[in-house]
Amino acid sequence: MSYEYVIDSYAWIEYFRGTPSGSAVRPYAEGDRAATSTLTLAELKEKYLREKWASFEGDFDFVAARTLITPVDRKIALLAGELNHTRKKTVKDWGMADSIILATARSASAKVVTGDKHFVGLSDAVIV
Repeated sequence: MSYEYVIDSYAWIEYFRGTPSGSAVRPYAEGDRAATSTLTLAELKEKYLREKWASFEGDFDFVAARTLITPVDRKIALLAGELNHTRKKTVKDWGMADSIILATARSASAKVVTGDKHFVGLSDAVIV
């Protein structure tokens, strides 16, 4: 399965919370052209544990059923390193997780679906 969108942690959290931003994520989350990074799964699991949300397994099953789960492979890791080096110079608090998500999208010529302010202004981001 190829993908046109990479849904990040911010977007998934808003989707599962049912917020207005989450409603904007719906066409991407419920379509058949999206991917989710394994890094996002780790971030979601940590968030659910920290917030004591009980529904992780059901939500994880939904994410896995609706999107392609993409591993952080060598290509993505090396591109993320380059992106992290460059973006940290101009974006305050840009982190490696942001770089991995962006690299996952760019490696497939896809767009990141997010509400994360770090991605504002990027042509390959859909801000929800």
